[in-house]
Amino acid sequence: MDIIYSALVFLHMIGLAGIIAGFLMQVITGHAKSTKVLLHSSLLQLVTGLALVGVAEMSGDAELDHVKVGVKLVVALAVVVVGVMNLRKPSSRLATIAGVLAILNIGVAVFW
Repeated sequence: MDIIYSALVFLHMIGLAGIIAGFLMQVITGHAKSTKVLLHSSLLQLVTGLALVGVAEMSGDAELDHVKVGVKLVVALAVVVVGVMNLRKPSSRLATIAGVLAILNIGVAVFW
């Protein structure tokens, strides 16, 4: 179970890097491809985050803070929604919102 958890954490971090990279690409260069990077990375983060919670629940080793998980889920869903909106009508403002929300999610993960 540890290898699955580690693989999911790895993919989760790749998704985070993709969101930040997509945000920076769109704000700095205005690339149209960055909208897809941002959206796909946010979806990867959402799916792997849910899988991480599922694996942690199944292992039963540690007690999860469900309020923290709920807050992170709401923020992740907001990033996905902003990513979809940004794909339909690209805007550096939407990319900035997605980037800030992703950084907020990091803060919740680390400091809560």
